[in-house]
Amino acid sequence: MFKHLLVPVDGSDVSKKSLKKVAELAKADGATVTLAYVSDPTPPMVYSDSTMGYGVTTKEHAKACDAYAADVFKKAQAQLGAIKAKSLHIKTSNLAEGILDAAKKAKADVIVMASHKRTGIAGMLLGSETHEVIVHSKLPVLVLG
Repeated sequence: MFKHLLVPVDGSDVSKKSLKKVAELAKADGATVTLAYVSDPTPPMVYSDSTMGYGVTTKEHAKACDAYAADVFKKAQAQLGAIKAKSLHIKTSNLAEGILDAAKKAKADVIVMASHKRTGIAGMLLGSETHEVIVHSKLPVLVLG
């Protein structure tokens, strides 16, 4: 059915759990998989893991984002097992925009996303990146729950 799956990953439990389903889908269809990680290119004022807080340069932030993306890709590949995936690190401040850009760059024919299943007030306040991708995508979006 689909020949090239774009799978956004972020290292979360929801993302990790969906990768088993992605592997099954890719194997059944003989599809290529591209993993996409989106990071914000603008460094925060301070990193929250420091008790004192310290500023970082754009270069230091980019290096930290690249290292984190590499770790996310490594762990995601382990979840996919025998399915060998390409990886694509997109740097933009808008997550949905980054996912759509990754789909275009990868020449994917479907975007396969996990959903946090937020409803009610939480869904309204926190928003839904999945919803934004669905609304703006020209490709089909397969949402795994």
